[in-house]
Amino acid sequence: MKKLLLLLLCVPLIGLGQQTINGSITHGGLQRDYILYVPASYSTATTVPLVFNFHGYTSNATEQMWYGDFRTVADTAGFIIVHPEGTLDNTGTSHWNVGWGGSTVDDIGFTEALMDNLSLVYNIDISRIYSTGMSNGGFMSYQLACELSDRIAAIASVTGSMSTNLINNCSPNHQMPVMEIHGTADAVVPYSALPSIMDFWANFNNCNSTPIVTNVPDINITDGCTAEHQIWENGDNGATIEHFKIINGGHTWPGTIFSSTGTNQDINASAEIWRFFSQYDINGLIGTTTLIDNTTIKDKRLVKITDILGREINRTSNALLFYIYDDGTVEKKIIIE
Repeated sequence: MKKLLLLLLCVPLIGLGQQTINGSITHGGLQRDYILYVPASYSTATTVPLVFNFHGYTSNATEQMWYGDFRTVADTAGFIIVHPEGTLDNTGTSHWNVGWGGSTVDDIGFTEALMDNLSLVYNIDISRIYSTGMSNGGFMSYQLACELSDRIAAIASVTGSMSTNLINNCSPNHQMPVMEIHGTADAVVPYSALPSIMDFWANFNNCNSTPIVTNVPDINITDGCTAEHQIWENGDNGATIEHFKIINGGHTWPGTIFSSTGTNQDINASAEIWRFFSQYDINGLIGTTTLIDNTTIKDKRLVKITDILGREINRTSNALLFYIYDDGTVEKKIIIE
């Protein structure tokens, strides 16, 4: 995956009506970079939600944009995505400051400043700002839920977690809907802490103490893992806590096209996260859920297939391809044969 993502850095993005914008702001004496994705449906006349998508430790904004990809979902649901870029820690590794490792970078302040900056340029619905991320980016989302709760409506973490210190000092100023997606065989961020973290948030939101548990259909029997869906209901202002327990799943983003050992393909994490976010604004349940799943994404008329250089080609195997549909949505596929 790493080699392919590095290759993608060297080629132009395909212009399909959507906008992918590389931007930066100055905060704390540092230039802070980000990649913004604006769907073609965006209009200045209509307020739109904003989703922060934080990369993991050692990763970067470009890799997260492709690996934990929300762009096809955003094209259909009409929200803006921002992929912030972390800074280097004292080992020279890109990171988010979530209270460990000796970092002193003010990532909470940077996130709030970026919200303010984007709200000046785009018609952002300030009651519908959400945060998600992979691994260290999941930790960062929990950090925002605790330390920037007056700006964050809901969060989701994929393979992230919370430190004991954060749990002991976390007191958001409103109910906080939380989703966690995590593999039981995660060798990087162990699963063992997750049950207590889910209980913490269920208790904070005054949800039912016992979750409703259902098995996710095992639609992909070759991925080596299955999924269990847990929901704690009836929280304050309609808040719920959701957890996808990926049984035998690894430190991976379910549904990603960059599949590796332990990557669940029974769910699409990006679609599930947006389905969860779309229910809430900062005041709680808004009663409108935008369901974007693989069936919805695929139920389009195919216009053409291109490679990463934008060249129209026929279907081929063992290469990254872009399937472009008549409504402007794009599906990325690698068919391995």
